[in-house]
Amino acid sequence: MTRIIADISVSLDGFVTGPDPGPDTGLGTGGEALHTWAFSDDPEDRRVLREATARSGAVVLGRRLFDVVDGPNGWDDETGYGAGEVGKPAFVVVTSSPPESVRLTGLDWTFVTTGLPDAVTAARECAEAASSDNGNDLDVVLMGGGATIGSALDAGLVDVLTLHLAPVVLGAGTPLFTGRAPRTLVQRSVISTSTATHLTYDVL
Repeated sequence: MTRIIADISVSLDGFVTGPDPGPDTGLGTGGEALHTWAFSDDPEDRRVLREATARSGAVVLGRRLFDVVDGPNGWDDETGYGAGEVGKPAFVVVTSSPPESVRLTGLDWTFVTTGLPDAVTAARECAEAASSDNGNDLDVVLMGGGATIGSALDAGLVDVLTLHLAPVVLGAGTPLFTGRAPRTLVQRSVISTSTATHLTYDVL
């Protein structure tokens, strides 16, 4: 069965970027420290990344995050979702209007202008089609940004929440949880490495 998994790196004080993030500044001041684990040589970090990308049948992201990853300082052949790990999943972007052009033309982009629930539905259809093609159950991964994941949690769209808790205090930036509707979480796994604590919860 296709699950909807929210998966994001977060600081100890609850931020998913540093101050002043944007297309030219990526994760903001100090925000790169959130993703140290994704470039680590620690075998457990590598396993977490490999398993997460391998299960991804489709990935949902918000427009601000798309503008960062598709921007001049964004993804390339060496960095990006699952780079060097598995074949690329479909990407679904929640936006008010599609961009005029896309730099990362080698990826499968779908732009949904009718809201997050419709984007999740479109991503689920992509993941289910990919599951049928390779014979494995693949999931939809909500990779962010923080507002997109928060909205998905509020709307009851998330089955699993995975947090990569980085040992850094940013002091400011984009918060993951602000005035969100209460949710009951059931802890399923904790993996501690030299660069992060990887936490997985079922969302009830």
